[in-house]
Amino acid sequence: MKTKQTIQNSRIGKAIALAAGVTLAACLLTGCHKSTEPEHGQSSLTPVKVSVQAAVLRTRVATEEVMGTVQPKTRATVEAKVAGRILQMPVTIGQRVNAGDPLALIDVREIEARLDQARAMLAQAKKDYDRFTTLLRQGAVTQAEFDGIEARYKAAEAAVREAESMLDYARVSAPFNGVITRKYADVGDFAAPGRPLLELEDPTTLRFEADVPEAICQSIHPGMTMTVSFPTLKITLEGVVAEVAPAADPISRTMLVKLDLPQTQGLKSGMFGRLAVPVGQITSVWVPASAVVKRGQMEIVFVATQGHAQMRLVKVGKRTNAEVELLSGVDNGELIVVDGAPMIRDGQPLVVEN
Repeated sequence: MKTKQTIQNSRIGKAIALAAGVTLAACLLTGCHKSTEPEHGQSSLTPVKVSVQAAVLRTRVATEEVMGTVQPKTRATVEAKVAGRILQMPVTIGQRVNAGDPLALIDVREIEARLDQARAMLAQAKKDYDRFTTLLRQGAVTQAEFDGIEARYKAAEAAVREAESMLDYARVSAPFNGVITRKYADVGDFAAPGRPLLELEDPTTLRFEADVPEAICQSIHPGMTMTVSFPTLKITLEGVVAEVAPAADPISRTMLVKLDLPQTQGLKSGMFGRLAVPVGQITSVWVPASAVVKRGQMEIVFVATQGHAQMRLVKVGKRTNAEVELLSGVDNGELIVVDGAPMIRDGQPLVVEN
């Protein structure tokens, strides 16, 4: 009498045999199907007319980008030379001023009183001087007595000039033509020597400052022309090196480089830029910008090979308005599809027109 385990094993064996038979039949049917229907692949793609151009090998100066900031060449922190309350400050941030324009007026009543006192003393000293001059001619006074009166008269004159100068300091004026960029005080605040009132800078003379690593700073010298790119304005300018720090910063191991920039619309102090520092030469392949196709995160080109398009994944370097540098993926002299590349598929037949 068969046990339950034996019956169960027999049923499992029959099921396996049945599954194997079904799989074999499916394979046979599939094989027959492949032999009778055409294969879907490159032969199903429609030929397309394209223009091609040979990749060109070129040598360019290799650069390393260093970040920096635009700074005004002429900038001043305006302070008061006398102490007192600010009575007027008729300027606002962003306002343009000319040299000599009033920036602030300081309350200097104490100096005014000192000036009145000095003028009174000068008037009395002048009378004494005139009287002793007459007495000296008459021989009524000695030369020593006259010299003392004369010295007092000259001291009184100097005191008046000093008070007048201090009174002039009550009117704070612009030292040069420029724009108000910051205000540290306003009407009612107390002004004193050493306490800044506002900042003034000339926007027509700007320079670019960057801390360049000492390892790549050796090739930079005053008078050298270098390029600076500004992402915000999407422009690239040529600046002339004005200063190179003679010593490196012992902490950052960098050297401060300053470049004079041309006057440019929209360029302002404080803007971020990238300085291209030459570090050597590099030889690479260049192709027209229309040949590079971006699909997702990848950039590709199509190479015309034996009448078909061969897709190549490339690594892009520098870009210009007309050309793109390819660091890898394409060799010199290979024919690159430059017209209609975005519509081409890998392996598609090509009809070259040029």
